[in-house]
Amino acid sequence: MPDKKKEPMEKAEEAKVEAVAESGAEQNGTSDVNAAVATAKEEAAKNYDLYVRARADLENYRKRAQKEKEDLARFANENLIREVLPVLDNLERALDHAGSDDADMKGLREGVQMTVSQFQKALEKFGVSALVSVGKPFDPAHHEAMGQMETTEQPSNMVAKELQRGYLLHDRLLRPALVMVTKAVDKKED
Repeated sequence: MPDKKKEPMEKAEEAKVEAVAESGAEQNGTSDVNAAVATAKEEAAKNYDLYVRARADLENYRKRAQKEKEDLARFANENLIREVLPVLDNLERALDHAGSDDADMKGLREGVQMTVSQFQKALEKFGVSALVSVGKPFDPAHHEAMGQMETTEQPSNMVAKELQRGYLLHDRLLRPALVMVTKAVDKKED
């Protein structure tokens, strides 16, 4: 990719080389001058190639540095969020164990439910989303299998039960879901 600023400089340089060549031709002979001109042109082409490569390297470095800066800003909260997720898990477990039959615990259940909702909304503001696993095919990139369950209700290799919810941070896996995977029932003939 020729540089417009470089073209006039190259022409001026060539004019100088030719002027030197003409004056040198009178003194040293044309063969020496032609060799000097050829050497100068080769060196100029080599230097121009090095310049173009250096510019391309610099541009690539700038792009890479900008991407790293953006990633740093997007994922800066990752460690904090990893530490906070177990608290959310425990609140959800408390809701599961509280049940819905006991009228005396209704206020406590509602308070914990509101806390869980606030927690989830706050995480969503920072780009955290929960993985939906149950009923989906097992994906080792997003799930960690804790065991297998034999069933005839679902095809093999599907997520049957979620033991711990998985989370994504801006489409990057933050924590895999701990799941139970379906397996076909072995039919043994007696």
